[in-house]
Amino acid sequence: PRLGIGYVPEERGIFSSLSVDENLTLPPVVKEGGMTVPQIHDLFPNLKGRGSTQGTRLSGGEQQMLAIARILRTGATLILLDEPTEGLAPVIIEQIGVAVRALKQRGFTIMLVEQNFRFAATIADRHYVMEEGHVVDMIPNDQLHTNMDKLHTYLGV
Repeated sequence: PRLGIGYVPEERGIFSSLSVDENLTLPPVVKEGGMTVPQIHDLFPNLKGRGSTQGTRLSGGEQQMLAIARILRTGATLILLDEPTEGLAPVIIEQIGVAVRALKQRGFTIMLVEQNFRFAATIADRHYVMEEGHVVDMIPNDQLHTNMDKLHTYLGV
């Protein structure tokens, strides 16, 4: 964390018994440049006005937004996102995509582990294909269309 690395786990890791505000303010700011709560509410409008809501009362998508949001307060500039779209409705996936693209524009570096290829293709600058824990290929996003046959082979489509 002191190096500016933040991790958002696949299982979200929010504290379900704590409120939204408590979840947001629990992780300490460890590096200058973290986002403020109003900036987070601008990024994730679903969380605005939900400050006293208990974590268990949030939808899965809102929990995912909260998991990302609390890392943004810490000052992290490299965000590791593990399967952020898993189990979410398409409308929420789109909202997460808008937020991640906004973070990239603000200068954040996002490392995304994602099986939802359509989502990843809207965000990634380059795609790494892994097999059995090893990187077997890297495809720049601007070359995806010319490499679709290779991707289909990798992905078993």
